[in-house]
Amino acid sequence: MTILEAAAALRAGKISSVELIGESLDRIARMNPRLNAFITVLEDHARARAAERDAELARGIDRGPFHGIPVAHKDLLLTKGVRTTAGSKIFADYFPDHDATVVEKLADAGAVLVGKLGLHELAYGISSTNPHYGAVRNPWNRECIPGGSSGGSGVAVASGMVPLATGSDTGGSIRVPASFCGTVGLKATYGRVSRYGALPLAFTLDHVGPLTQTVRDAAVTLNAIAGYDPHDDSSSRRPVPDYVPSAHANVRGLRVGMPENYYLERLDPEVDTAVRAMFHTAEQLGAHVVPVRVPDIAALNTAAMVILSSEASAALEPHLAHRENFGADVLMRLDQGRLLAATDYVNAQRIRRLLIGDFNALWSHVDCLFTATTPFAAPKIGEDTVTVHSKGGSTVEDVRAATTWYMRGINALGIPALSIPCGFTNSGLPIGLQIVTAAFDEQRLLTIGAALEDATDFHLRHPA
Repeated sequence: MTILEAAAALRAGKISSVELIGESLDRIARMNPRLNAFITVLEDHARARAAERDAELARGIDRGPFHGIPVAHKDLLLTKGVRTTAGSKIFADYFPDHDATVVEKLADAGAVLVGKLGLHELAYGISSTNPHYGAVRNPWNRECIPGGSSGGSGVAVASGMVPLATGSDTGGSIRVPASFCGTVGLKATYGRVSRYGALPLAFTLDHVGPLTQTVRDAAVTLNAIAGYDPHDDSSSRRPVPDYVPSAHANVRGLRVGMPENYYLERLDPEVDTAVRAMFHTAEQLGAHVVPVRVPDIAALNTAAMVILSSEASAALEPHLAHRENFGADVLMRLDQGRLLAATDYVNAQRIRRLLIGDFNALWSHVDCLFTATTPFAAPKIGEDTVTVHSKGGSTVEDVRAATTWYMRGINALGIPALSIPCGFTNSGLPIGLQIVTAAFDEQRLLTIGAALEDATDFHLRHPA
């Protein structure tokens, strides 16, 4: 059941919050032992809060669409009195004394927290194979990674344990698990959603956002969590509109950019076919597909990697005296970041600024871009390299770098991006489409996503 379906059922008296939470907890008890999506499950807390929400509705107190709805948070977001590990040994016994802003907003909206979700250690990776808490497993094939770093979030939603999970995205960490797990993942404009209370990885790249079953569920979540926060100095003061698309989302006349360079060059053939089919779907809905050359994405990705490496090493510098507390892959990346010169970081920020200007100019020609979210479906757990088959031939690539080819630069630009399911491989693994728009154009972004979702049925398929 989606968020909006559950909300309607609650108000129609067809189900109670206690029953919704009970169903969620039952699925977690049954499925989590083999998927390892949750680090912490809050059964007693959740059942008590659900009873409170039912009592409120009985008294005529309605907090909105999240009233009584089960949610789970990536274990990077602070939760008052509830352990927040960040998937690390460093924070294994950390019990915050306050909530992250997103946690607080959803609680105020009536959401019921059922637990905290597994992730790649310190949110610094794409596999969610965690040396301290175990590997999170893809519900479509448990031998495959779910993506990361918000892997537990993707798994919890795809498997139906919760209809909403929060994630964070620094170089694709919401959109990668959305693509690999077959869910919707939204990274809004930088500053649209507060980062306060999310343990930082890279200060100028970090975003917080939702993973959901449908685009409209992502939109109703953005309604709840967007807005200015005085605790976050990057937070935007722009008013928050209603992001939920109408029942008849319309893309007629919109200009959909089809990149002639970079984004469609290195794709697994099954991914290429699925993504190109979505351009055709958009045309059938009345949109105009416009071939367009995008700015230098390779340079943008390099700049984003330098910025991430530098900022992550700075953020975690206080803990590096105890090297034994880190997993090998994360420690290696932090050491690499410490070797970068200040001039590298400054020049990366200059490149970033120039390419933001180039992308701003692009939006005068198109209203959005379609790309693959990831160039291939979910790799196997433990694979460090992947063979990318494309029209130009086959190459062996580093899994982490190749997975984020089409996402990393979007974080540096700070613009919004949405990943939605757009197909499946012959082996039954999900394929993701990434839709990108100009800064603060989330209404258009979500309308496009909803229109495509309404015209297809990929979001209706669920893992066995």
